[in-house]
Amino acid sequence: MTDTTRPPGSAPVSAPVSAPGAMPDAMPDATPAPDPVPDPVQEGRLFAVGDVHGAHAKLARLLERLPVNTATDAVVFLGDYINRGPQSRRVIETLLDFGTRCPGAVFLLGNHEWLLLEYARSGDLDLLATLRAQGVQATLDSYGAPPHALRSLSFLPPDHLDFLERLKPFHRQGGYFFVHAGVSPDKAPEDSPTETLLGIRELFLHEPGELGEPVVFGHTVFETPFVSELRIGIDTGAVYGNLLTAVELPVPPGSGELRFYHA
Repeated sequence: MTDTTRPPGSAPVSAPVSAPGAMPDAMPDATPAPDPVPDPVQEGRLFAVGDVHGAHAKLARLLERLPVNTATDAVVFLGDYINRGPQSRRVIETLLDFGTRCPGAVFLLGNHEWLLLEYARSGDLDLLATLRAQGVQATLDSYGAPPHALRSLSFLPPDHLDFLERLKPFHRQGGYFFVHAGVSPDKAPEDSPTETLLGIRELFLHEPGELGEPVVFGHTVFETPFVSELRIGIDTGAVYGNLLTAVELPVPPGSGELRFYHA
């Protein structure tokens, strides 16, 4: 189904909803984010898709409903494809297939993917405890894997592991900044720890900062999309029984209305 359109700059329409196992605004032992992704030439329409969390049926319906021309349009997925929901494996398979058909598909890193990769890299038991709280067992179940396989990620097919390792921390396109959670108000994204880009919440929502681009983000759950002058939040809690949301963005920003799609 399609939501009513909403012009950029309208008042926020929803308050954040707490999610179990949520990350704090920043995490310790932060590492610098990779270099920014250059802004490609915008030829078609521009879409973004919110947090999926293993909700494959909703993802499949949403992709069917989006009026995407896969030859010319860009679709930015904001991360958190795994955990909590029952079909993380099928979600990644669908995203891999979509990426082969849509050259303009961009896949961002979410805190759930980051924690999975970091635990495999470091063996940090604190990260394991967080993964468990964030529903990683559902991901293991979707692959038919035992818990000890988390340490090596041996349960992941090679193309699934490659997909996770290639996820981007942020992306710029069409005059918008796309990121999983948000940006620090006092640091450029290029100078921010990856963990901040994937975990910040209240500070990002309430402090305007110096980034002049509208930020399209997920991570913080709202009952309906959050829209303010420079913030567009589209995690509407698909895995908690609410809808999975996508948005079509006017290019350049302010040249038209936001159009929301749901499944």
